[in-house]
Amino acid sequence: MDNFTFSLSDIPGMKVTIMGLGLHGGGLESARFFCDRGALVTVTDLRDETVLKPSIEALGSRRIRYVLGRHEANDFSSADIVIKNPAVRKDSPYLAAARQIESDISVFLRFSRSPFVAVTGSKGKSSTASAIYFGLKFANLKALLGGNITVSPLSFIEETAPERPVVLELSSWQLGDLKGKGVLKPKVSILTSIMPDHMNYYRSMEEYVADKRVIYSEQDETDFTICDFDSEWGRSFATETRANVLWFSGKAASESAFRRGAWLSADVDGKIFGYCRFEQTKESVIEEILPPNLHVKGEHMRKNLLAAGLALRAMGLDSAIAAKAMGEFPGVEHRLEFFAESRGIQWYNDSAATIPDAAEAAVSSFSEPVVLITGGTDKNIDFAPIQKAFEKAAAIVLLKGSGTDKMIPILKATGKLFEGPFDNLNDAIAAAANKAKPGMAVVLSPGCASFGMFLHEFDRGEKFKAAVRNYLKDSAAYPTNESEGILS
Repeated sequence: MDNFTFSLSDIPGMKVTIMGLGLHGGGLESARFFCDRGALVTVTDLRDETVLKPSIEALGSRRIRYVLGRHEANDFSSADIVIKNPAVRKDSPYLAAARQIESDISVFLRFSRSPFVAVTGSKGKSSTASAIYFGLKFANLKALLGGNITVSPLSFIEETAPERPVVLELSSWQLGDLKGKGVLKPKVSILTSIMPDHMNYYRSMEEYVADKRVIYSEQDETDFTICDFDSEWGRSFATETRANVLWFSGKAASESAFRRGAWLSADVDGKIFGYCRFEQTKESVIEEILPPNLHVKGEHMRKNLLAAGLALRAMGLDSAIAAKAMGEFPGVEHRLEFFAESRGIQWYNDSAATIPDAAEAAVSSFSEPVVLITGGTDKNIDFAPIQKAFEKAAAIVLLKGSGTDKMIPILKATGKLFEGPFDNLNDAIAAAANKAKPGMAVVLSPGCASFGMFLHEFDRGEKFKAAVRNYLKDSAAYPTNESEGILS
């Protein structure tokens, strides 16, 4: 399957099977791309038309054959190309029958005309990718953003051009699907924090990280790889890439540790700035690349923006422009997203925190007391890191799930009281509101996957925000008016 090529002129009449229509746009845009160019498209998904209704409706009246609630072997063996959903396991017997396996990302990269930045990591990749995109737009470049951030880049394939940079957020699964295809050569690649994740999918941490390493596997000395200096994983990536290594670090001592990269440092007043040294010469100057005042919370977010600023510098932006852009970056939906306030209590949606480490980072981002709403579905990972979040939280409210079942013994061992677990958001929100006092924050940071109660983490976040707004509007305990600042 390696070194497979095809042109747009090959698509008319081509038999294409979309394995996994899904709800995030990859399957939808793949079906639209091939159908609109004359391919004979079959869409197959183990879920039924009720669950997949939004994607099916979006495809409209296009001539597509749907096989839902099951897979049929002939749809794979007879297809010229099978487009694989990232979540489908590589050892699927259906994929074994396919002649050629592609993904929406690999198809995009085959036909895109844009230079691109690629971002991966266990946590921080969406915020970092979004910040880079924001910075490019801030510099008046007509940038495009897609990938794991729920926007398939196939949706803007016609807009790509040499003067229009693309930012791609890539998951480990998406990277694994690109291995060996010869299409992944970003001008800049970034690897953010690496932590245990998806251990229900991978057999080991090493196997998981192996897919992350694909991001720089086809780069060369004309490109840049941005690595985390504070991480053993980051240092291992730097030894492997053939690209120019740029470091980012949260430690002030890093100024003397490397000649090319960015680091955080506090001034005499305790304000934290980000600095970088970009030119690899003895005379290279130190430039400010991140201001002390940001719109986003948390030291983990400050470090993400440091990496994003460094990527902007590598893409040719002046450091002063990069610094100003990062200071204006508003944050990303579902990632410590401030969305409502009433009677002095602030509400945050951090639904994208799907591992315990992310929940701990969320609670640590606040100087004010936090009522933590957490819990959900287990991904076969260690929940020990959640203990730090429990210790820092003023109160804890649990959502029901297999991951929550692993949290409860940790809570009981520390003697920490909790509410729940609740099997619906309304009860959890009411319990959290009852615990919260003026000057506190209520934060949904689950530390778990969303499956069971929700379609995915974005569905969880949207439903949480809607339920909170309804509660704040309707509850006698929280009468609302314009002066109380309920946000939309």
